Amino acid sequence: MLSHSRCLTRNFGRSLSAILSSLLELAVAVVLALSLAAVGHGQAVTLQAKDIVTVKTPAFAESVTEGDVRWEKAVGDTVAEDEVVCEIETDKTSVQVPSPAAGVIEELLVPDGEKVEGGTPLFKLRKGAGAPKAAEAPKAEALTAATPPPPSAAPPPPPASTVGPIPTTMPPVPPVPAHKLFTDSHNFLIKVKMNRMRLRIAQRLKEAQNTCAMLTTFNEVDMSNITEMRKSYKDAFLKKHNIKLGFMSAFVKAAAYALADQPSVNAVIDDTTKEIVYRDYVDISVAVATPKGLVVPVIRNVEGMNFTDIEKARKNELAVEDMDGGTFTISNGGVFGSMFGTPIINPPQSAILGMHGIFDRPIAVGGKVEIRPMMYVALTYDHRLIDGREAVTFLRKIKSVVEDPRVLLLDM
Repeated sequence: MLSHSRCLTRNFGRSLSAILSSLLELAVAVVLALSLAAVGHGQAVTLQAKDIVTVKTPAFAESVTEGDVRWEKAVGDTVAEDEVVCEIETDKTSVQVPSPAAGVIEELLVPDGEKVEGGTPLFKLRKGAGAPKAAEAPKAEALTAATPPPPSAAPPPPPASTVGPIPTTMPPVPPVPAHKLFTDSHNFLIKVKMNRMRLRIAQRLKEAQNTCAMLTTFNEVDMSNITEMRKSYKDAFLKKHNIKLGFMSAFVKAAAYALADQPSVNAVIDDTTKEIVYRDYVDISVAVATPKGLVVPVIRNVEGMNFTDIEKARKNELAVEDMDGGTFTISNGGVFGSMFGTPIINPPQSAILGMHGIFDRPIAVGGKVEIRPMMYVALTYDHRLIDGREAVTFLRKIKSVVEDPRVLLLDM
């Protein structure tokens, strides 16, 4: 009986030891699993944090301090590397902000139209996100193609239009969200906010009108020789320099030559100190029309350039800092078919040359009437600084150089 009790005790102890050992192993396994899960979760969080980047506003030029944000992407949109996410409209131009990597827009940190400065956080990007969706897209398309719609299915009828009459033509400007819409049975008005560039243009032109005593003088240029020269050498010029030869280079060079001859046209009045500032260099602004407004990129030190240098400078990509510092402006309305016009001064400059279209007209040549390609040119100048004699002499100098470029070689 005692032996039987000892046997039962021994068996019970062994069973208890086995149970305790199993429980210990299970506890160790659970703790290990929880530890791995915690570590894995921490790694996932770390990777997720590393995959989200904040994109900031790029640095502006010295003359620009702020701009307005215009979003081209929304939260949840997939973007490729270097794809434009938004534009920042400044007083002078628009600065595009590209995506630094492929991914998905996680958050927009600035409302549309908000003012921002250099270094302001703009949006958060989740790098690499959205790539699996792009990879699954062909499979979804294949599945859709493999399952044709029922033959009895008919396309739903188009929804009834609830919009009033829409004009058939619109001006070529980028789409701008309408703020207010007034409609009746016949007419409609849409109010849109002026962009920053248009506001700055309006301000500067009004300042010029209020400050300068503007006067315009006119002349006409026989384009026969320059047209023949361009026709004879345009192919060779393109082959050698990989750039086309245009008429603008001739007028830019002629203006630089005339500005050296008439320094007062290249000068400016400093209204603060009541002094006349003369420049010994020629930086010519060439007005360019864009959908958002007129911009005037500057070609610097034109006095030391030839036709090739000018054409290459005009084709280069320009930054915001290239919009400042011109001493004289050329505006070419002829590209739009303008025959005649009076340009307005681009402050703080003192004069502007207006080019117009080239049209065949009968003129007197050596006592005979001939048909020649002619262009009207106009010089608007600040009469506070420039007298009529200097203005007329300046415009005649441009006329003589364009009509016969050999004048440049002879320094006449």
